[in-house]
Amino acid sequence: MKKLAFGLAATAAFAGQIGSQAIAADMPAQVSKTPPPVVAPVANWTGCYVGGGGGYGLFHQENTGHFDGPPRVQISDTFSNSGKGGFGTVQGGCDYQFNIGTWGIVVGGFADYDFADINGKRSDIINAAVGNVKLSSQWAVGGRVGMLVNPQLLTFVTAGYVEAKFDRTNWTNLFGPPFNVANGFYTDGSTFKGWFLGTGDEWALSFLPGLYWKNEYRASHMDRQNQPVLVVFNGARTGISYDAEKWIHTVRTELVYRFNWGGPIGAKY
Repeated sequence: MKKLAFGLAATAAFAGQIGSQAIAADMPAQVSKTPPPVVAPVANWTGCYVGGGGGYGLFHQENTGHFDGPPRVQISDTFSNSGKGGFGTVQGGCDYQFNIGTWGIVVGGFADYDFADINGKRSDIINAAVGNVKLSSQWAVGGRVGMLVNPQLLTFVTAGYVEAKFDRTNWTNLFGPPFNVANGFYTDGSTFKGWFLGTGDEWALSFLPGLYWKNEYRASHMDRQNQPVLVVFNGARTGISYDAEKWIHTVRTELVYRFNWGGPIGAKY
């Protein structure tokens, strides 16, 4: 009798376990309400871009006076003048991103044009005169190579060719009286040609896809150029000229919009 009661109890327990498993199998699976983590896209540096901004610039000029002769003879020590001011800039270019091991590398080419208002004073010590000198515009074409500090930040160096336009200088009396009166002489405006080196950084801004913020320091050395002093009345040479050599330093900041060829690069896991 006891064995029969034990057998019935065991059978009932086994049947209950099977029933509960069957009921659980018929119930719909429970779905997690926690959303999957959002993976931020990695900036794509491959593509072409346009940009615009502004900055501040300085120029330094060294002058050596000569009597044109013949023969040509140096008649003054080398002396310097300088100028400073602001400028606006526009730029366009293309970049390509690739990897070397674990390093992200970006190479590219660009061209830009500056609308400048960089002014200074210049002396003609031979004719005891002074005049204004202005850097009014410059353009450059070059290349850059950079390394990604992280997917959103690029540090880079630049190098290339540059031409800078300096306006005409009208000379006035340095010693008087009268002072600051046109003395009938001028030095014509001219374009200086040279090379530049630069360094900077660029950020991919997260609040608007395709928008980047670039900052750059650039130093340019311009070739030496002969600048004669001319007569206002007829443009004739006075027989006095200066050999001028210029250095230009600029700091610029720009907003850049990229037209990425391939869209954003997927995040790495």
